[in-house]
Amino acid sequence: EGFPPLRQAGNVLRPATSVKVSLRLPPTCNAVAAAQALKQLLQSAPPYDASVTFTPDWSATGWNAPPLAEWLENAIDAASRTYFNQPAVYMGEGGTIPFMAMLGERYPHAQFLITGVLGPGSNAHGPNEFLDIPTAKRLTCCIARVIVDHYRHGREGG
Repeated sequence: EGFPPLRQAGNVLRPATSVKVSLRLPPTCNAVAAAQALKQLLQSAPPYDASVTFTPDWSATGWNAPPLAEWLENAIDAASRTYFNQPAVYMGEGGTIPFMAMLGERYPHAQFLITGVLGPGSNAHGPNEFLDIPTAKRLTCCIARVIVDHYRHGREGG
């Protein structure tokens, strides 16, 4: 707020300017501590005696997935090979699923399988968001296979 439209912008002084800052943090970084560090940095020595106020309004600490148990890694790979004809691949993408940090803290020994059907052009959380239905069906089969393997692992005393 406080910026003139580009067509009217020029070399002028304004009485105030407001910006909203959004950061992506590594999953092992405490978001509250990072917000406080950013506040200190921005407010400690503003240029030209400007008055800077930083008020964090929301922060979420990320979740760093623990290593997969061998049975789960094998189940995921077998399902991927069965339904996609490819070995499973893993990707950390830097997004925040706020409740995963809470679940990971509450259940530190639990195994989690976080997956989805996004790809180039999926427009996640945006206009014309869509899923490729054949891929979604194959992923559903993979998840069902992992659930069956989880049941079998439990019956075998794992």
